Amino acid sequence: MSNIAFLSLIFTIFISTSNAISQCNGLCKTLNDCDGQLICINEKCSDDPDVETNICKNNPLSVLSPTNTCRPSGSVSCNGIHPIYRCSPPVTSSTPAQLTLNDFSSGRDGGGASSCDNRYHDNSERLVALSTGWFAGGSRCDKMIRIRANNGRTVTAKVVDECDSTGGCDEEHAYQSPCKNNIVDGSIAVWRALGLDTDLGVVPITWSMV
Repeated sequence: MSNIAFLSLIFTIFISTSNAISQCNGLCKTLNDCDGQLICINEKCSDDPDVETNICKNNPLSVLSPTNTCRPSGSVSCNGIHPIYRCSPPVTSSTPAQLTLNDFSSGRDGGGASSCDNRYHDNSERLVALSTGWFAGGSRCDKMIRIRANNGRTVTAKVVDECDSTGGCDEEHAYQSPCKNNIVDGSIAVWRALGLDTDLGVVPITWSMV
C-alpha cells in the first residue's frame, strides 16, 4: 500500500470514529450531528416539525448516545470560572456520579421549592435532585433511582428536583455556582441510609433507574 493510500485510510478511520451522533435533546451544530430523522433546532436534536416525527416525544429520556461527549455550553464567573452544561453523561445500569448533600425543607439557604411538585419536603424522606441533563426536563420527576456507594450499600430515592447545570452566580441561584453535570444531590436520609459521613460533602457513587 502506498504512503498516500495509507494516510487516506487513517484519515477516514479517524473521521468516522470521531463523529458523535446525538439522539433526542443531544447537543448539535449541524443536521449531520443528529441521529436518523432528527434535526438540529437551537443546538438541540429534536423532532422535525415538517415531517411530524414523534421520536423525542415518545422517548423523552433519550439525551445522548454513549458515543457522544457532553461538553460545556458556556461559563459563568463567581469565585472562579464555572462551566455550564445542558447535558449529562449517558445513563447506564451503573452511572458514575458525585453525591452531594441537599436540604429539601422550607427556609433552606437560597433554595426554592422542588421543581417536580413546587413543594418543600422533609429531609427524613429519601429524595434527590439530578443535574440538568439527567433531570431531562422533568421527565424523571417522581421516578425512583437506585444509588450505590463505594462501601457496597445501596438505597432507592425519589427524584423531586433539578440541580441546575445551566446557570448560577446570580440572584436567582442565590449566587451559588452552577451544579456540575454529574451530580446526584441527596437528602440527609439518603446519606444516612448509605452509611456516609455528611461532613465529607461530596462522595463518588453510581446510580441507575429502578
